[in-house]
Amino acid sequence: MRDTSGGGVRATGRVVVLALLWGSTFLWIDLALDGFSPVQITFVRCALGAALLLVLARRAGVRLPRGRRMAGRLLVAALLCNTLPFALFSLGQQSVDSGVAGVLNATTPLWSLLVGLAAGDRRALGARPLAGLAAGFAGTVVIFAPWQSGALAGWGALALLGAGASYALAFAWMGRVLAGQGVPAIGLSAAQLSVATLLAALLLPWGGPPPTAPGPVPVLALVVLGLFATGVTFHLTFRTIVAEGPTQAAAVGYLLPVVSVLLGAVVLGERVGWRVVAGTAVVLGGVVLTRWGARSRVPAGKAGECREPLPAR
Repeated sequence: MRDTSGGGVRATGRVVVLALLWGSTFLWIDLALDGFSPVQITFVRCALGAALLLVLARRAGVRLPRGRRMAGRLLVAALLCNTLPFALFSLGQQSVDSGVAGVLNATTPLWSLLVGLAAGDRRALGARPLAGLAAGFAGTVVIFAPWQSGALAGWGALALLGAGASYALAFAWMGRVLAGQGVPAIGLSAAQLSVATLLAALLLPWGGPPPTAPGPVPVLALVVLGLFATGVTFHLTFRTIVAEGPTQAAAVGYLLPVVSVLLGAVVLGERVGWRVVAGTAVVLGGVVLTRWGARSRVPAGKAGECREPLPAR
């Protein structure tokens, strides 16, 4: 009989690290925007994350997936899961606080429910999922308070919500065409971020002039964002899915708003009003309702496959 006494500790540690890295993403984006444009941030974070994962894949002796069909699938996944949401978050955070951005990132499961409804998933028609969807919408409305003159609603908020919707579409796509292909997680994540880097490079001509002399803080923030909050996080996400299943990986998302709001308030001095606190609580309550009773579809022992990918923030 195999001793699994340390498995729970390792899984818990992985969840904590993921929550801290994902939740800090919005802080690093905010700091990097002081020296780089949103498109430049998107390209560099993809490139640094891909470079790190390619090195890890080579050290592990894992070959990247090949074939035209797989390339096409990775192209769509990289666009929806990496390049597009990364760009939208950077664009949105030009006018929206990092803490609020983290809260809106937690709406991804709610968007996933809408995608399921559109695809005819009967499980999405249950009372709890629909109640969760309504609660999530209500919480978002409380946060942005469109009835007030100084409301947060605007193009930046729409960009952040669009990023969450893009993640949901990516989740559905990756679960359908990339799951269960027998590709090691490190190889799949390295290949996807590499494709995302190429897509982001195509946007550079329209991404603003090259930075002249960015200060050390934006540069350091961008390096941390690319290597840790993108590369390491993306790899650990797949590791969590393989070891614990998508439900456990999705649970990390419940902690992201707490981390992002706290970091925004402590490091950036962002104001945390009652609407943000109350709206965050309602949004997370809605997410919990949509995930109530959800079970992992990853059978134990499939340590080399990714059955149902979860988008990395």
